[in-house]
Amino acid sequence: MNGSVEANALKVTEYWQRYLRDLRSFASEPVPLENVGRLVRVAGLVLECAGLRVPVGSVCEIHDDGRPEGQPPVTAEVVGFNGDRAYLMPTGDIHGLASGARVIPRPTPVVPLILGAGRHPWRRSEDRTLHLPVGDGLLGRVVDSHGHPLDRQGPIREVHNEPLIRRPINAMDREPVRQALDTGVRAINAMLTVGRGQRIGLFAGTGVGKSVLLGMMARYTAADVIVVGLIGERGREVKEFIEDILGPEGRARSVVVAAPADAPPLVRLQGANYATAVAEHFRDRGMNVLLLMDSLTRYAMAQREIALAIGEPPATKGYPPSCFAKLPQLVERSGNGVAGGGSITAFYTVLAEGDDTNDPIADAARGILDGHIVLSRELAEAGHYPAIDIEKSVSRVMGNVVPQPHVEAARRFRQLLAKFNKARDLIQLGAYAPGHDAELDTAVRLHEPMRTLLQQDMHEPASLAASLRQLRTVVGG
Repeated sequence: MNGSVEANALKVTEYWQRYLRDLRSFASEPVPLENVGRLVRVAGLVLECAGLRVPVGSVCEIHDDGRPEGQPPVTAEVVGFNGDRAYLMPTGDIHGLASGARVIPRPTPVVPLILGAGRHPWRRSEDRTLHLPVGDGLLGRVVDSHGHPLDRQGPIREVHNEPLIRRPINAMDREPVRQALDTGVRAINAMLTVGRGQRIGLFAGTGVGKSVLLGMMARYTAADVIVVGLIGERGREVKEFIEDILGPEGRARSVVVAAPADAPPLVRLQGANYATAVAEHFRDRGMNVLLLMDSLTRYAMAQREIALAIGEPPATKGYPPSCFAKLPQLVERSGNGVAGGGSITAFYTVLAEGDDTNDPIADAARGILDGHIVLSRELAEAGHYPAIDIEKSVSRVMGNVVPQPHVEAARRFRQLLAKFNKARDLIQLGAYAPGHDAELDTAVRLHEPMRTLLQQDMHEPASLAASLRQLRTVVGG
């Protein structure tokens, strides 16, 4: 017995001796000198720096002795370069900066490794990109694009830092969308069934109820974690969405990332990426995540502001090509994980300027998403909520996640609804006479039950099974 204890003690001693020897070796390695740039130009949103050589995406701090005492340095991110000049975009107020201010890259972090994993138990990370907090401590909290709490509930605990930008999962490694997701919204469950891991767009103009619909899905969707990204919205709407629409029940399992309209464009971009990174963290732990992003259009507008500021030429209706490249890079990060893992079911709102669903961003979004739900101003003005235009909406994975009788019942419902809408003017003028068109007679007779199925109060959940039963009752399936 004593021999075994002595042997274990000797192993522990040798272990720590090797650890200290490796640590001394690491400390003796030469550390490259950090290069320091100088601020030479401020033009609109862009800061121009000379003498700085760091990769695009690196985070820097701008120090100016002329700024008021106690004011922290300005944080900025490298977004481009031209020769020996680097272009930076600030994430905060630049008031007080002067020519010649020092631009210093953030220190390269020293990251501990698991002992025995390599030659040294320590390494110096070369990743200068932004790392933000993720973890269970974010549940129930409201944070900004930097991970700082906005809800005045004290510091956030039980979190750790992870990279803001990560590569998407290989398409061949993803689990296919095969399981239906209960959103709690009858019109979506019955007519536009969503699959777990699907990415769908919510196309709407202003004031037609998209925030209320997002709140309903946040409260009633069968998901383990909900991540809400409020990107570029009015500051007033942030608190109203959290308190009035999301409610205590939805907030308890939610993480809200808010980047209001008055935030710099880089902060708005960062907010969308941060919300996605938080969702990826929970998905990688095997959870089913619901990601609600409001809105994808504001994300594209923020990228447009940055691109135009650094000199990228505008292309389609003032949007530079980089805007259309950024959209799929963000969207492709959501979806199902590897086989047997978690999932991110994502809803991205897309603003239809002037109720035009064919503007460049809306058109691009339709091509990269797995379906679209269109909200109609005409229905909203008639008091029809949620104001989902079933005829213009589609779920591209519905046939893969529900049985064939459900698909046929939904198709029959669409046929009757389209028949009634085409004859609406004749019916309102009194020119319709029953007995001439059996299909139209059926559509007129079932119109009221169909309208009842599509309407729903925001405080009334409707399960997937109940929605299907009501659909079959209406169309006789």
